[in-house]
Parts: sequence; structure tokens; C-alpha cells
Amino acid sequence: MKLPKELLNGCLIFIGIGLYFLLMNALGYADLFYLRLVNVFFVFYGVNRTISMNLAEGKKTFIANAISAMMTSLAGVFLSIIGLVIYSYMQGGDSYVKSLPKTFLFGGNPSVNTYSICLLFEGIASSVIVTMLLMLYWNNRLTTD
Repeated sequence: MKLPKELLNGCLIFIGIGLYFLLMNALGYADLFYLRLVNVFFVFYGVNRTISMNLAEGKKTFIANAISAMMTSLAGVFLSIIGLVIYSYMQGGDSYVKSLPKTFLFGGNPSVNTYSICLLFEGIASSVIVTMLLMLYWNNRLTTD
């Protein structure tokens, strides 16, 4: 059975982000919040790959490509959040989340669920932004209805 390209590229986003954060953790740079911004490049890569694959297949309608791109980025976000929850509980659950830098959240004592939900909303927002930016980039190659 062949995976849909949206899920396949979403998995690539998840693998890229996961390996990047494990590497940053191993090198001791996990507490530098600005290095977290690098994960957007993995999302750009996966979404751009989906749009390129759609164009290679002859799918040139704007709406279809926008939906496909959004599905790709959301798949990457949801897989990453699931991975974060699993990893957090493997590292000690709420005590692990409390050891993370406070600059990321708005304050307080977050639980794994609170931390994950905050990241989910951030991920959804970045998915919309990345999709819009790449759709603008590819706009001259797409047709509208």
C-alpha cells in the first residue's frame, strides 16, 4: 500500500524535526529558544516537496494544492506533537516539562498536556503561514477556478 504524499512528506517533517531536537538536546543547545526556529525549514521542505510532486503529476489547481500543502504541514505538526508527548513521558512527564526553558511559554507550571497544546496551536499557526508563503511562491505555476 502506498502512503499518500501528504502523509509521507508529513512524516519527513516529523523525522527532520525529531532528529534536529534530539541533536540539539545531545549537544546541550536545547535551552536556546532561537534554535527552535530552525524547525520551520523542515516544514518548508516537506510542504514544498508536496507541491512539487503535485505539479509533476499535473495537478495545477490552486485550491487542491493549498489543501494538499496544508494537510502535509498539519500531518507533520500532529506527528511531532505525538512524538513530544511520548518523549516527555519517557523523560519524566510533568517534571521534564518543568525543566524546559520558561521563555517558551507564558509562565506558570505547565503540564505535558498544556505544553503540548501550546505547541499544537503554534504549529497550526506556522502551518498556515508556511502554506500561504509557498502558495504565493508557486502562484504563477498554478491555475485558479
